[in-house]
Amino acid sequence: MSVQRVAEYLNIDLATRHWHCAVCNHDLGSAGRNYKESCLVAARDPCEVHHPGVEAKNGFIGFAPDPAWCRIVEFYCPGCATLMEVEYLPPGHPVTHDIAIDLDSLERRFGTGREEQA
Repeated sequence: MSVQRVAEYLNIDLATRHWHCAVCNHDLGSAGRNYKESCLVAARDPCEVHHPGVEAKNGFIGFAPDPAWCRIVEFYCPGCATLMEVEYLPPGHPVTHDIAIDLDSLERRFGTGREEQA
């Protein structure tokens, strides 16, 4: 079988060497590149996500990271809007390339599926 699960919402098709959404099968580009480059991106203020937690004399003490030091970056499938990944990054930091696969080794282990199509 040429399609292999890589993460909860991310597959790789060894026949085409492309990333795909595991929910809707949307093509997310070459597996030699960062799949996040093909995703819809939302950068969020940590205070939107981490709500106040403890009441203090001068208001609430929150557990959110300081927005001057941290942003929350969400990556969504452009086909079905499934949330695929979330990163906490300092402002200005590039998006991480967290998955790099040795495609040749994966093909040796599972095949490419190209044989089945012939």
